[in-house]
Amino acid sequence: MIAVSLIGYKNSGKTTLGVSLARELKARGRSVSVVKHAGHFTEPEGADTAQYKAVADMVVGISEGETLVSWPKERPLLELLPLIKTDVLLVEGGKKLGYLPRIVILGEKDGELEAEELSRGLALAVVRKGTADPAALAGLILDKGFLLPGLSCGACERKGCTQLTREIVAGTASFEECVVTGGGTVTIKVDGAELAVNPFVARFMASGLRGMLSELKGFSPGTIEITLE
Repeated sequence: MIAVSLIGYKNSGKTTLGVSLARELKARGRSVSVVKHAGHFTEPEGADTAQYKAVADMVVGISEGETLVSWPKERPLLELLPLIKTDVLLVEGGKKLGYLPRIVILGEKDGELEAEELSRGLALAVVRKGTADPAALAGLILDKGFLLPGLSCGACERKGCTQLTREIVAGTASFEECVVTGGGTVTIKVDGAELAVNPFVARFMASGLRGMLSELKGFSPGTIEITLE
């Protein structure tokens, strides 16, 4: 999945840019979903989420008090991904998310210190409020956006997904170096959406399934396909 987050402080123009990017990507024939992090969602009609609803294919809201689509508590973004079928995922907010690149939007008074604090080595671009070119950023997102599984399993020999994300953004590593997304011994899909499987768990599942299936008449070694309805 192509993905990027829009990171900035309050009133930096994140929603304005996000809506413009969604509109530009839709004009290029791509489906677009938006995940918005906020303190709350008791917003009047015409506020942030309503603006996104007017242009995006799907909008998800995550706050400390609720998750819209709709659970009475906060749910991690990674748990929601099987529900989101889209070409491009735009995530507004989520400063702690280290498994996807980000576009940093600086407010009028923000400087180098704020830019560094918001970027964390994950920024594809740093722009100033009201000066971004949506068409250029949409092209950048389509070219360099990505989403790691967020398992931080260590199979790629990094400390976690954030480190690999930083290296991919810097051009010193590739998305294919993620062992989980690169394909392994076990692939699990739910309604067509692939679930991230830790390599250790994958090996454990594979050996267990092969052991059980070996007791069935007609079993022979090879690729195994199991479908559950």
